[in-house]
Amino acid sequence: MRWLSSVLTAGVVLGAAAAIAIAHPETPLPDAWNPAKPLVISDPVTPLTGWKLRGALSGGPACLAALSEEPVQSLPPLVDTDTPACGIRDRVRLTGVGDARLAPVETDCAIALRLAMWERHGLQPDALRLLGTEISEILHFQSYSCRPIRTMAGPGGRMSTHATGEAIDIAGFSLADGRRLTLISDWEGDGPEAAFLRATRDSACRWFATTLGPDYNALHADHFHLQARGWGLCR
Repeated sequence: MRWLSSVLTAGVVLGAAAAIAIAHPETPLPDAWNPAKPLVISDPVTPLTGWKLRGALSGGPACLAALSEEPVQSLPPLVDTDTPACGIRDRVRLTGVGDARLAPVETDCAIALRLAMWERHGLQPDALRLLGTEISEILHFQSYSCRPIRTMAGPGGRMSTHATGEAIDIAGFSLADGRRLTLISDWEGDGPEAAFLRATRDSACRWFATTLGPDYNALHADHFHLQARGWGLCR
């Protein structure tokens, strides 16, 4: 029993020492590995990144804090008085993420933050690796749209995540070398452009809760549908 008591005491002491070391302002632990530090988009991805991202997505202030270095403007919630199911709770106006421009879009803060993580840790590395250049603009169709989901048989029986600004449709990318890639024109094939687009789909699956593209159905032949909500569907 004395041995067990000693082990438990040592564990408590070590745990307290670790907590103090983590919280100390001069800790040698890098911020990306420090659970006491909030998400920073430019930090390298570590096993803690997903946990930090979930924390940043838990509420408006935390999400906006994570986006503090992005060209984003916080807006009052959007309320649709005609259709109560529609509106944007944590509404922001976004004009770019990282080094990529976007046509101005009003969307939910969670979508903006997920886009920023995708651009930094998926899009730009894949563009350099597969195309030898950077992405200068992310081309999108829309985010907010007060409408039901679309199905191959017509409008569905429930509202789309676009109705709450928790989705965005990405049509393609403009590159720093002047090229313009779109899903409708460049998805098929064996060249680097098609390989890049498929890599962007795969990396989107890491940063969004739902990712649908041309492999899902004909309704998505020209865009990625990226959602902040879902259970990991990646098609």
